[in-house]
Amino acid sequence: MKKRIVIVNDKMQQGYRYICSEPMGRNFDKDFKPELTPKQMLEMGVFGGKYMTDCRKEFPSSWFKKAKLCAERHDPKLNYFGVNASQPLSVWEKNGWIYKDDPRGWFQWYCRYYMGRRLPEEDRRQIKRWKAMRRHITQIKNNCRKGDLLCRRKQRQALLHWAYDIRKI
Repeated sequence: MKKRIVIVNDKMQQGYRYICSEPMGRNFDKDFKPELTPKQMLEMGVFGGKYMTDCRKEFPSSWFKKAKLCAERHDPKLNYFGVNASQPLSVWEKNGWIYKDDPRGWFQWYCRYYMGRRLPEEDRRQIKRWKAMRRHITQIKNNCRKGDLLCRRKQRQALLHWAYDIRKI
């Protein structure tokens, strides 16, 4: 596969470049098995629709055709469960969860990883964080009837933000 160079110019990054060394949506780490693609997540409704409204040029236009987005503000009604399951970026920064190359956080990392970018050390860190979210699946299974999507909606929305298909739980 020929490597592709992506140049990013949006509100949070100017002139940032990365290389896609893997085919889009393929050759993931053996420990990373997201259940949803970025496109599916955006269509279902994540991050109150505010995430990624200024960086569409970086990603395939097909991701945004049916995406639930709101450029003006974070609107929890756009989330799949209609609830807010996000923390402000300032909380993420304070906790050291933001990597310098991905100032928007985990989902930006995932989108770029999905596109084919590989950063071994950061990939390991983010995959470890992704795997840690599984504890919420256990809590839902222990406290909700299977298929009861009204049970623990905030927790389900949070799992959706991490590419877990909460409809299966």
